[in-house]
Amino acid sequence: MTIRVRFAPSPTGYLHVGGARTALFNWLYARHHGGTFILRVEDTDVARSSNEMISGILEGLRWLGIDWDEGPEVGGPFAPYLQSERLDRHREAAGRLVRSGHAYNCYCSGDRLRQERERAEQAGAAWKYDRTCLALTPDERAALEAAGAPHAVRFKVPSGLVRFDDQVHGPIEVDGATIEDFVILRSDGVPTYHLSVVVDDADMHITHVVRGDDHISNTPKHLLLFRALGVEPPVFAHVPLILGQDKKRLSKRHGATSVTEYARAGYLPAAMVNFLALLGWSPGGDRELMTREELVEAFALTGISGGNAVFNTEKLDWMNGQYIAKLAPENLATLLTPYFAEAGLAPGGDAARLSRLLGLLQPRAKRLTDFIEQARPFLEDAVTYEPEAERKHLSTPTAATHAGTLRRVLADADPFDAATLEGVIRQAAADCGVKAGDLIHVARVAMTGRTTSPGIFDVLELLGRQRVMARLDQLQAHLSTLEPTRSRE
Repeated sequence: MTIRVRFAPSPTGYLHVGGARTALFNWLYARHHGGTFILRVEDTDVARSSNEMISGILEGLRWLGIDWDEGPEVGGPFAPYLQSERLDRHREAAGRLVRSGHAYNCYCSGDRLRQERERAEQAGAAWKYDRTCLALTPDERAALEAAGAPHAVRFKVPSGLVRFDDQVHGPIEVDGATIEDFVILRSDGVPTYHLSVVVDDADMHITHVVRGDDHISNTPKHLLLFRALGVEPPVFAHVPLILGQDKKRLSKRHGATSVTEYARAGYLPAAMVNFLALLGWSPGGDRELMTREELVEAFALTGISGGNAVFNTEKLDWMNGQYIAKLAPENLATLLTPYFAEAGLAPGGDAARLSRLLGLLQPRAKRLTDFIEQARPFLEDAVTYEPEAERKHLSTPTAATHAGTLRRVLADADPFDAATLEGVIRQAAADCGVKAGDLIHVARVAMTGRTTSPGIFDVLELLGRQRVMARLDQLQAHLSTLEPTRSRE
């Protein structure tokens, strides 16, 4: 059997984290077995679907590196892959089910059904359709048809248990008596999700349906439809939901949920794929950092946990930082180009210097966006002093003296490299009878305007003698403006 799986998003929004994880699980399963991964867009909600959202979903999948073997912009033997273009197939299936006695026309008005539901709720009972239209006589039905009465189509749920062996949760069974005769075709001729998804899965020979836990309640209905259509049902695997750290379903209140937002926020697709794969699935052992190839090799439905997964942004940041640390300087520079451009920063044409700068910043970066602010002091002529840095290291009476000492000893340092500069500064501190840290803190603020930075001696070497002297001059001029204030204090 050739494995055929599908990801079937509804384009009522961009590709969110939960959908991306579901797509990834399907893709990994197909690639592991040498099967086929199908992308099918369920766009029958005309009011909320849009071409913009479809494009956004495709963009999100491509960013993650999830390619599809059949689907939009690719084609395939079971086209079309937009559900809105398959309505005739769904309507034909509904007609077939009516003719075979597995479904029937329901002429009940929306008002009647609403009133019945409200009465049941007021009585504290669960409402279930009472099969009024199933009990119509042939003459009554013919009269309604002759009058052109609008009607929906309901599936006639048989008695007995509906059983299936979920690949994640194990055996599940539901009593048919608890399932009402559900609508499969609305009175306007639009199929419901239950009918369209089953018909499309049957037409496309889907062998395994891997989807979210929130669909478990739909599966008994879908199994009944498959059997009524004379089609062998696929194997089902329902994956756990993704929760925020407050253990509530992941939503906007937890931060970004759209995959494209994570791309803009500076996450690497390889890191995102690695992170998403481990949300509710384990390869066994304590492996965490895994390449795409390793994920494909290890992936199995049996590794999916039945419990809900927690989206931990700190874990994602850590993992992203691990991937950033492994990037070659030239690849990192290419990835950062649009971020620098958006921030109005020009790294210049000195590729070697840029590589050295990125190499200094790389160990501290968790997202690509981290490089922008960290690199700013190296790419702008003037330094802006952060209030905290000024308060801690420039407000002391000795700050001007330390700045003068630094300018004097660094002016003649030769060679102007990290090792030499460290020796010069430490010796100057000893000669002045102060701690080396006192000079180092002032040097850091002078060069970056901040309390933290990469190793200060590497920073000095990277900036070069001319820029170091200019920044010490800027610091001394700045400190001179603070002298009257100090005097008054």
